[in-house]
Amino acid sequence: MAAHAGVTKAPFGTTKDGKAVDIYTLSSADLQVKIITYGARIQSVMAPDRPGKRADVVLGFSTLAGYEGDNPYFGAVVGRYGNRIAKGAFSIDGKTFHVPINNNGQSLHGGLVGFDKLVWSGKEVADGVDMTLVSPDGDQGYPGTLTAHVRYTLHGHDLRIDYSATTDKPTVTNLTNHSYFNLAGEGSGSVLKQTITINADRYTPVDAVQIPTGKLESVAGTPFDLRTPHAIGEQIDADNEQLKLGKGYDHNWVLNGPAGTLKVAAVATDPASGRTLTVSTTQPGVQFYTGNFLVDGAITGKSGKTYDQRNAFCLEAQHYPDSPNQPAFPSTLLKPGETLHTTTVFAFGVQK
Repeated sequence: MAAHAGVTKAPFGTTKDGKAVDIYTLSSADLQVKIITYGARIQSVMAPDRPGKRADVVLGFSTLAGYEGDNPYFGAVVGRYGNRIAKGAFSIDGKTFHVPINNNGQSLHGGLVGFDKLVWSGKEVADGVDMTLVSPDGDQGYPGTLTAHVRYTLHGHDLRIDYSATTDKPTVTNLTNHSYFNLAGEGSGSVLKQTITINADRYTPVDAVQIPTGKLESVAGTPFDLRTPHAIGEQIDADNEQLKLGKGYDHNWVLNGPAGTLKVAAVATDPASGRTLTVSTTQPGVQFYTGNFLVDGAITGKSGKTYDQRNAFCLEAQHYPDSPNQPAFPSTLLKPGETLHTTTVFAFGVQK
């Protein structure tokens, strides 16, 4: 068993509307992870390479102002519904609900003021921190008062994220973490030579506005067949309609194995440094996104270097996009008296 992680708390600034934000530092012999209460975000992961030199492998900012500014959800817990809902509308028990449209005519990551833009309540627990957020009935148009908990715990080289949620009215929810990884270190440039493996025989193709068509298509014979390791850049610019729609990979893979059991979803490796990331989850899907919409020169990160297109990748363990409008997809409906439980583990290692 790994020794217990150390946990410390410090101030991380005050939001524009006067709310105090804290940063929690989780330390083990293998990793140092920092979590801030603004958006329940992973602010930093210091992971060792082959010789043991640590680098920060997640994109982000050194000050709260960066996170309050315009940024693509760096490190955040996104909700109430992560990923897209078609036309910002869905129905529960025959009643239609409308949520904000904020992405090409669709609703993305909870709307205009999603969980990433709110200050969560942090509480130190054994080996980590528990983050709590109460989203009131009608928040961004979603029904029901939703109480969400996200617990980060560090066990050796494993960062475990346990999500739970309850509601007082039927609602939909899809919570995930939106960290951007670069295993060579944030600010070090392109991830196209890093490798990816995804444990999925199928994926959910999308239409022109990146809403799933409802089909679960085989990855065989396509650039989406990542069942064995491939360099991220190997097929990213292939003559493939789906890749053109996303400007690269920005799709949900249907993970092999039963939902609800912890299974390996994906493995990423940086051959140069040897750093590896293994993502395991109880969720049915994972969104693999290759930073296609990062605008060259627009964002300067922690190291003082810019984050350009394809300088990072995301592995968002989740339910499938637009599930509230796709009856054939696993349900994201949460009812009173039920408790949502999901777990995702980011395990950082070294390839010798």
